[in-house]
Amino acid sequence: PLATICRFWGLSRATLHRQRAREAANDPRPPRRRGPRGAASDTDLLAAIREMIEASPFTGEGYRKVWARLRFRGLRTAARRVRRLMKEHGLLAPHRPAPRAAHPHDGTVVTERVDQVWGTDMTETITTTEGRAYVFVAVDHCSGEFVGIHAASGANRWEALEPIRQGVSRHFGALDRPGVASGLTLRHDHG
Repeated sequence: PLATICRFWGLSRATLHRQRAREAANDPRPPRRRGPRGAASDTDLLAAIREMIEASPFTGEGYRKVWARLRFRGLRTAARRVRRLMKEHGLLAPHRPAPRAAHPHDGTVVTERVDQVWGTDMTETITTTEGRAYVFVAVDHCSGEFVGIHAASGANRWEALEPIRQGVSRHFGALDRPGVASGLTLRHDHG
């Protein structure tokens, strides 16, 4: 009958339902969340979350690990609820940075003697006639001297090791002796 009346009057049923909802808004009962009640009140759940965080040997754990540990303890609740509570009380991972000592160094690595630490890196450039070119370098951390440089059209591991090979043969002699560059440390960025 409702659909027939709305069609007869030329009204949308959504308009009728919206009007009824406005009239129901004057209802004195306070609104409450639909669905079943949670496993615990927000204050009890927050206390359990804080207890989990304090008992954990790690820092910076996210809400999903806390939620999983709560479930393992038998306190079953929604992950969204755990996240909401942790966010409201500043307990999410970005708000709990790990305590650590001052920065171990000032950003420079200088050694006491040459041929102790070498650094290596690669950059790429474009040439007008040949296309891409990859340039590999190795630098001594004490003197700042180039110990090897190599340019190639490809960037594989053999090309990357060429400046090191050049430096070892120039600074330590022949490459065929075992342990020829023992004591040399190589720094790189895993590129």
